[in-house]
Amino acid sequence: MEKGTMHETGTSAITKQSIFKKSLPHSCIDFSSPEGKKVFSEALASGYMECFFKLSSQLRTQEDVAYSGLSTLVMILNAFRLDPGKVWKGPWRWYHESMLGCCTLSEVFQEKGIDMVQFVCLAKYHGLHPKAVYNSEINSLDMLRKEVMQATRSEDVVLVANYSRQKLDQIGEGHFAPIGGYHASRDLVLILDTARFIYPPHWVQLGALYKAMKTIDIESGTPRGFVLVTVAKQQPTPLISTWMNGCQCFHHRPP
Repeated sequence: MEKGTMHETGTSAITKQSIFKKSLPHSCIDFSSPEGKKVFSEALASGYMECFFKLSSQLRTQEDVAYSGLSTLVMILNAFRLDPGKVWKGPWRWYHESMLGCCTLSEVFQEKGIDMVQFVCLAKYHGLHPKAVYNSEINSLDMLRKEVMQATRSEDVVLVANYSRQKLDQIGEGHFAPIGGYHASRDLVLILDTARFIYPPHWVQLGALYKAMKTIDIESGTPRGFVLVTVAKQQPTPLISTWMNGCQCFHHRPP
């Protein structure tokens, strides 16, 4: 989960300290840098960028500091061309963070963000099939690598990482991001970061991301890990969701 740092002063909300972006740590490779482009072209040639194009066409900047999970979910829903069944703006039906919801209110999401349990619940509610793999189930780096390789070779599955930014020497703590590609010989993954007001999309060592996943969400006590997301075979109806009554967002926590 991510928390905002806004405080009321007079009639307007201001931040304690104004910040314009942050430089990536040396362990990360900016996607748009010469090296980042080279890594991309090599990964593309090797076949491990199949997931990139649908996702990148929907890459968005999250609208609130705590929205990495929600914005990642919106990217996936729109990348998979799912119909929300309700209007966004004008005549257009299109997913937006403000349209996501199941058992709780958007104000809660805005203040605290979401954890993996809530991400999975929301994904199911909106017609996706998420498979959560918590860090206690990630037996080794090799296991994670196998899942990354399979996901990045497909247009029909997205691997969403839930990890600690601090373990990557980045500012902040809990974060969600979809993985946009993999470079096999250098063991690098492409993080399509939705918090682009802080960092651009970037390449990181898979081993470093593995360690960043092997942490606990401080806010909820939920273990981090990753989620494999595909489209559900049976879509919920616009008026009745089969998941609404059984939602466990704030009641169930994995061991």
